Amino acid sequence: MFSLNKNILVTIFVATQLVIAVMVTAAPKVPEFITSALQVSKIIPNAVILDETTYKLQNRDVYIQVKKIITGNTKIYIKEIWLFSANSRTQLSHQKLTSRQNTMRIRVQYNGDDIVYVVALLSNGQYVSGSTQLKHITAPAEVQAVQKQEQNNPSKVVVTRESKPMPRSARKIPSEKLKSQFSANVGSGSPTVGYDRFASAFQQHIAMEDSEQYATPDNNGVKITVNNPLSTFSVDVDTGSYSNVRRFILSQGRIPPKGAVRVEEMINYFNYDYTPPESKDVPFAIHTEAGPAPWNKQTRLLRIGLKGYETETKNLPPSNLVFLLDVSGSMGAENKLPLLIRSLKLLSSQLRKQDKVAIVVYAGASGVVLPVTSGDQHATIARALDQLHAGGSTNGGEGIQLAYALAREGFIKGGINRVILATDGDFNVGVTNHDDLINLIKKQRDSGINLTTLGFGFGNYNDKLIEQLANHGNGNHAYIDTFSEARKVLLEQMSGTLLTIAKDVKIQVEFNPAVVAEYRLIGYENRLLRDEDFRNDKVDAGDIGAGHTVTALYELTMTDSEFRYVPKLKYTDKQTVSKNSNEIATIKLRFKQPDGATSRKVERVVNKEAIKTSLTETSADFRFAAAVAGFGQWLRQENMLKGYATAEIVKLAEGSRGKDKKGYRAEFIRMVETAGQLRKVN
Repeated sequence: MFSLNKNILVTIFVATQLVIAVMVTAAPKVPEFITSALQVSKIIPNAVILDETTYKLQNRDVYIQVKKIITGNTKIYIKEIWLFSANSRTQLSHQKLTSRQNTMRIRVQYNGDDIVYVVALLSNGQYVSGSTQLKHITAPAEVQAVQKQEQNNPSKVVVTRESKPMPRSARKIPSEKLKSQFSANVGSGSPTVGYDRFASAFQQHIAMEDSEQYATPDNNGVKITVNNPLSTFSVDVDTGSYSNVRRFILSQGRIPPKGAVRVEEMINYFNYDYTPPESKDVPFAIHTEAGPAPWNKQTRLLRIGLKGYETETKNLPPSNLVFLLDVSGSMGAENKLPLLIRSLKLLSSQLRKQDKVAIVVYAGASGVVLPVTSGDQHATIARALDQLHAGGSTNGGEGIQLAYALAREGFIKGGINRVILATDGDFNVGVTNHDDLINLIKKQRDSGINLTTLGFGFGNYNDKLIEQLANHGNGNHAYIDTFSEARKVLLEQMSGTLLTIAKDVKIQVEFNPAVVAEYRLIGYENRLLRDEDFRNDKVDAGDIGAGHTVTALYELTMTDSEFRYVPKLKYTDKQTVSKNSNEIATIKLRFKQPDGATSRKVERVVNKEAIKTSLTETSADFRFAAAVAGFGQWLRQENMLKGYATAEIVKLAEGSRGKDKKGYRAEFIRMVETAGQLRKVN
């Protein structure tokens, strides 16, 4: 028996009852594919409590308990069983049973939240298959439920003391080997549904080669201020990179590829305590703060923060939304279409009578599942979502055209008009010319219909495409890896997701070469603009939604420091004298009103007095943003970090968590710790 205290917590429990109905006749029927097939108990000993809702895992043993099947007077039992991990694409276990015990317990390793697939050979010669989800339970109520169960039935509590993560190189198995494991039992005339139906799902998540697509821009380099005093970029409120990185590390036990890590999106995933603007005339407030860089004591960080004005969901203008949903075969996994359906039910439940919604699906062909419907018809919308199922290949181009046609049909002048595209990005047949798609999206954007993209799943996830589509559609991009993330994006941040308060927002920072010798922008590699684009209103840029925060960090080398990233030059280095020697930089912003065509400029000057001399003098938000920036650069293997490691990032983040009511910052700390362990192992 275990009890909750401040030192030790034993928790993680998932229970999904195995219920398999098997028909026994003279000629046994092939059973249907089973979608919920395991009872799983995960007990992690010696877990160290970090706060009320998040815990650090120290051991990684999982016991999977499979119950036997009894129907009527005939006992049907499992003769042989295979377990596979969706995340690591490996076989977890293969066992042959020698007795008819009522239960069997299989020990595997826990490497983050996972989907476990099972294929079982039954005593009547039939194959059944299914899946269940393993999840890390953190909420106090769930912890108490686990403790109560332990007290009522302590024999179910299994504790193990020794377990080490398996190197990833030892976990891979090729898909042809997977099929050979069934060949002995799936012969001529034998039921093949066990393998065939299992493989159709398994190959999408496990057996197929990793084909995710990412853009891979180089890290921003150091600029010498006297030669390049201007730095110009577009704002970015996307957060998809952070939740995708989290999926790699916490769910799959993998370090993400460099292209999956966009540092600015990781920083902007978190809310910061920026004061909103006093009026809507300028729809966002500008905040600045400067202090030491945690990875280099000889440089400084300048933080630029924007905060959009806030509005409650009930006060949003009328919304005209079209859900454009990918229902192709690649969306069949539990973390794709089923999660998408639950997510959109959450969003649609908040719609009002004055709102409109329609649903378009696309696969081998496109079609209207729900015509333009009043937003308060929640039951009708839910039924339309419930009838969706995955199948066929993807024709995204035709679906987008149909969605925009419906959005034009329901267009609300002065309201929110938006297409919400949900997909894994696997556009593979039909009208797939990306330039044509982007031109269509730009044309509709200019006519007042914006595009938001929601990414789902893994394996064939096309981050490069769907992030690009959102950028051109005056919308934001999010990656939904869990229902909690869906709640954050579509419920808690609904106003920002739907309502644009400023469009084509550009930032240009002019550094004073008399004070700043060098600088580099951290992140925003795919948002850089030419300096002359700042004043060109024909050049598109990012948008800010209601309540959104945007943060940008610059690392600065001051002229009074002997340190230089770029060594002083013998012939061209020159001393710069400025009349404004007290000014570090002038921050200029341009933006348009949501329905405007002409930009407006605002400025803010940053003086040397703004620089704090030590990190402890800076705000908790400044230090936490610096920790996130440090981790993002560590993942991208930025050589400017000079050995700055995950232990130091964790220490900085732990000291700057603040209130953290939702536990997002605590989760970040757990992710950094896990990533440090993964890099050591792999």
